[in-house]
Amino acid sequence: MLKFKQMPKIWKVKPKITKEFQNKFPEINPVVLQLLFNRGLTDQEKIDEFQNPDYSQDVHDPYLFTDMQKAVDRIVEAVKSNQKIVVHGDYDADGVSSTVVLVETLSKLGVKQENLNIYIPHRNTEGYGLNGETVKNFVADKVDLIITVDCGVSNAPEVKMAQQAGIDVIITDHHHVPEQLPEAYAIINPKVKSDKYPFTELAGVGVAFKLAQAIRHSQKIEGSFEKWLLDLVAIGTVADSVPLIGENRTLVKYGLIVLNKTRRLGLLELIKITRVNLGELDSHSISFQIGPRLNAAGRIEHANTAYQLLISKDQQTATDLAEQLGNTNQQRQRITKDLTANAMSQIGDLGKRLVIFVEGEGEQWQAGIVGLIAGKIADKFFRPTFVICRREGEYIGSGRSIDFLDIMEVLEQAKKYLTKYGGHAQACGLTLSGEESLSEFKKIATQTIEKKLKGMDLRPQIEIDMQLTLSMVDWSLLNELENFRPFGEGNRKPLFVAKNLKLVNFDKVGAEKKHLRLLVSHPEGQPRKAIAFGFGDRGDKLKVGQMIDLVFSVDINEWNGNREIQLKVIDIKEDD
Repeated sequence: MLKFKQMPKIWKVKPKITKEFQNKFPEINPVVLQLLFNRGLTDQEKIDEFQNPDYSQDVHDPYLFTDMQKAVDRIVEAVKSNQKIVVHGDYDADGVSSTVVLVETLSKLGVKQENLNIYIPHRNTEGYGLNGETVKNFVADKVDLIITVDCGVSNAPEVKMAQQAGIDVIITDHHHVPEQLPEAYAIINPKVKSDKYPFTELAGVGVAFKLAQAIRHSQKIEGSFEKWLLDLVAIGTVADSVPLIGENRTLVKYGLIVLNKTRRLGLLELIKITRVNLGELDSHSISFQIGPRLNAAGRIEHANTAYQLLISKDQQTATDLAEQLGNTNQQRQRITKDLTANAMSQIGDLGKRLVIFVEGEGEQWQAGIVGLIAGKIADKFFRPTFVICRREGEYIGSGRSIDFLDIMEVLEQAKKYLTKYGGHAQACGLTLSGEESLSEFKKIATQTIEKKLKGMDLRPQIEIDMQLTLSMVDWSLLNELENFRPFGEGNRKPLFVAKNLKLVNFDKVGAEKKHLRLLVSHPEGQPRKAIAFGFGDRGDKLKVGQMIDLVFSVDINEWNGNREIQLKVIDIKEDD
């Protein structure tokens, strides 16, 4: 595998809070106040909501959605009239969680099981969202109502086909809204510009949950039912990398409480194979343990496996499905590693390119993998990246962006050449038909990106909350930082910089000596231990006694019942 020199990062420290702002909140630790300010929390109401999320106050009324009442009335009518309902989901962890939330709500509402079906498309053969052939099958099956979750807003032709055939379509989605909205019976999406819902960053499962809430309120279903759905809401929200601020923060905070008490057999078995103890699950556990295993089903095989796991009522079935997902995830990791190496070899010398295109052909280049590869390349080279694979005459791709660029704006410029597209500012999916469309798309995307990024310093940046001395890093600060959990998009784990540290000692650690263990100190304080994962090669350049700067987060190192504060190193700069 080719080795690429790691691009040096720009350290960008947030502006210091003013004396005026500090005087406004004299009771708050200045470090904590700086962290709150950095997250845009500048008034008492926002600070209170962030520090003490309250489910009764900080979760908005679902009926603030313009079409919510209309959607609830139609669903209630369908259940009472014994109409056939299909919940159309998506193949990722967010979409699968959304599907379960709505199916369980409809079941609680009293729908007859023979009148309720779910449909999750196959990522590689059908692609994202509603499909024309699928709609034809729904018509043939005499379906009366389609409810989409985590998809649908970019499927105007398919929705029109269904509505004209006499099937009402209720869309629940959270993705980018195209210029042409589908002519659906109802659309529940906080990104619809005309909608007055006060929080726009809900995940697909968050939107499905708002519909579940509204149904529960309307039909006076007991309140405990609603709260037992929150484990799924936490999983889908964290796994989909939406900002963990505002209502999302409240939903995830309470969702993690429910997840650590979950009654779902499938989740309990999945948690066992992650080797994280029940009661200790956090947003990191979802991002790196639970979410990838649920996502693996849709990436490699079919997301129905993940769905069946989440609804499983049989112990042996739950055990078997959890093991299957674990094996599928390992397969996904192997394929991703091999194809990423292939992609890197295609790139070669980056030169002055501002956008990266990688193309792959063959059975392993699946739609479920290309997004992961695009993400790895974009992270390494700090360039917008599209990875496109050829499948049966079509080109299916994923794009990943950088902080400065909304990738959906790029797709909008080239939409005449796309047969399907959708996504968020930082990630997208797209489908093209034929070589000519691919060529034109690449040309327009390149022109658009070059225009938007012209003159920008395209080196990866590390956003640092503030500069500290090591003496400020104590147990009191650590306890304050715990209140910032759950961490995720929009509320990353706080990062600090300490400058002019003396390198007291260091050594390479790990089976392959890939990591560094450091002992550093400021002149006025005691030495502090630090761990730098993946920095083993930097050990050849370091010398005991030299001065270095560190970017780090504050962690706890636990062993044999002992606990000590440890710095987790994000980046190192040596003095010249």
